[in-house]
Amino acid sequence: MPSVLSLPNQSAWRRRDCLVMAGLALGFGPALAQRSAATLPAAQSLPDELARALQNKQALVVMVSLDGCVFCRQARHSHLSPMHKAGTVIVQVDMRSTQAVVDFGGKLVTHDQLARAWKVSIAPTLLFFGPQGKEVAERMEGGYLPDFYGPYLEDRMAQGRRALTSL
Repeated sequence: MPSVLSLPNQSAWRRRDCLVMAGLALGFGPALAQRSAATLPAAQSLPDELARALQNKQALVVMVSLDGCVFCRQARHSHLSPMHKAGTVIVQVDMRSTQAVVDFGGKLVTHDQLARAWKVSIAPTLLFFGPQGKEVAERMEGGYLPDFYGPYLEDRMAQGRRALTSL
């Protein structure tokens, strides 16, 4: 009779199972248990979304995400969706997506082309844009420890606000 603590046959483990286990080990358990994923609006027109953010004296926050990414889901659920609901202009660009978006130059491109143009290779990546679509704060790349994600995010938001006031 197998022990309750024994691991399943390793050949039966799929990549997703390994990511879930890694997420649990890093303390993402509550978010993984929460299957109803928080969502963000997909980027459609970066000039329009930037104009909305700048009207609020904020940088435009763009989350570059990847379908199925556990760390992306955690960042959306714990931090970005609540900020969006509170009025911060945040949009999502999906790596590998063929969804159309108007870039800062007014050109119609896909989400994937945009992520490549920005040289984003890690999900999640948060970018903070100011006037003329220029980055105004250091990027947040990858999954941070859950206890530190919020403070790092607030630091980047503050960098963006300072950059906007100095213009």
